[in-house]
Amino acid sequence: MSEPLLEVNHLKKYFPIKAGLLNRTVGHVRAVDDISIAIQPGETFGLVGESGSGKSTVGKSIVRLTEKTAGDIIFKGQDLYTLSPQEMRKIRPQLQLIFQDPYGSLNPRVRVGDAIGEALIDHGLVPAGEVRERVEEVLASCGLSSYHIDRFPHEFSGGQRQRIGIARALVLNPDLIIADEPVSALDVSIQAQIINLFRHLQETRGLTYLFISHDLSVVEHLCTRIGVMYLGTMMETAPRDELFKNPLHPYTKALLSAVPIPIPKLKRDRIVLKGDIPSPANPPSGCKFHTRCPFAVERCKSEVPEFRHMGSEHYVACHLV
Repeated sequence: MSEPLLEVNHLKKYFPIKAGLLNRTVGHVRAVDDISIAIQPGETFGLVGESGSGKSTVGKSIVRLTEKTAGDIIFKGQDLYTLSPQEMRKIRPQLQLIFQDPYGSLNPRVRVGDAIGEALIDHGLVPAGEVRERVEEVLASCGLSSYHIDRFPHEFSGGQRQRIGIARALVLNPDLIIADEPVSALDVSIQAQIINLFRHLQETRGLTYLFISHDLSVVEHLCTRIGVMYLGTMMETAPRDELFKNPLHPYTKALLSAVPIPIPKLKRDRIVLKGDIPSPANPPSGCKFHTRCPFAVERCKSEVPEFRHMGSEHYVACHLV
């Protein structure tokens, strides 16, 4: 196996809780609590879990939109957190982030062509006279026309705006794209178009994706490996087919049981989780999932489960396995 394009080792991100007249730190929100992943070149790694599980914080920590608390992030053999601001600026074009909200991530007063092309100018990647041509080229690869270049974001549909977001990331020729819930705000039919676009761009440009989503049915169609997060912790990772065929963690089984089945006659036993996801400011002891797990035993309440190798790149953190 080749060297990973991206390695995330024991990543932690805690946000301080301030209170009192002196604004002292009285606690921490453990948004990400010891996450490790490795992504090979040309691979699509899916990161799934409920809202509040810390998926987006992982993505933002990788590109240093938010600074880590602990851990290492290695990209192309370099630890990103050892780089100076100037060195990080040089490497940023290779790491791009696509945001969840295709409208909120675009300046409504800036024309689409300028929004896409400004990074090319800012990083000095192409001469000013060639920017428009480059923008038109990347728009075409994302399914938009050259005349769209002079329009404003409000003149586009949600699906078209997400294509613009993809084009803005793609124009810098990145090696890794972190897609943070890129289709969750779109209609189902448009979701399929965007997923097909992601797949086509990967095949033609050799892209590597970290695809963040709460929807396993979306991840199934795009990802080669999947990691399941809960309350800032990785519960299970496995190749896509292995995870869907043989899920081991009760949380993974519960998520899979909620995936719609296209054939009405087939039935799947639904696992309904009781209660809400606990606060990351005060996570449960032991296994973080034990407060909602229908199979929890006494050991789960006090002992943190080891992340164990189950064969075939399948890892799980559960006392019951």
